[in-house]
Amino acid sequence: MEIKTDVVIDAKGLACPMPIVKTKKTMSTVDPGKVVLVEATDKGSLADIKAWAKSSGHEYIGSVEEDGVLKHYLRKGSNEEKEEKKHPHVVNNDQLSSKLDENADFILVDVREPAEFVFSHIPGAVSIPFGQLEERIDKLEKEKEIYVVCRTGNRSDMACQVLTEKGFEKVINVVPGMSEWSGPTEKMGK
Repeated sequence: MEIKTDVVIDAKGLACPMPIVKTKKTMSTVDPGKVVLVEATDKGSLADIKAWAKSSGHEYIGSVEEDGVLKHYLRKGSNEEKEEKKHPHVVNNDQLSSKLDENADFILVDVREPAEFVFSHIPGAVSIPFGQLEERIDKLEKEKEIYVVCRTGNRSDMACQVLTEKGFEKVINVVPGMSEWSGPTEKMGK
């Protein structure tokens, strides 16, 4: 069955945060109630688009995958869009590096997609892709500080908000994350 859409956003070939950036920009020009199709190839966009729609007052209708392209369907909310929330507790890469040097007792959660984690991650980081966070949240200790990292700080921001909503109180977003990380990294199996 073909889903009628009013606007199509081509985000194919773009990595996080660009599918969200393009969607956000286009949504500001669309009338309320219109259906928008976002076409993306970034596997992380599945969780990203869904979380962004929820946080910005738009309706996430659903997603399908066809020939390696994720098709995300959204309905534009009212013009009184919710103020987009940002997680208030943030550190930069240098601050995280210092924390790692101190051998402090905290958990570093990498919410990027598995392929990104396999090829390069911070030693000691735990891989929990953003799309799996809610189902694996019970693996995290609520009483510990939890630092969350992704490629640019956008996906990790949404993950921090999810953790906070679930009762985690010591959650810190790492910005700008792996895109500008100059500290040590490792690959899986090395």
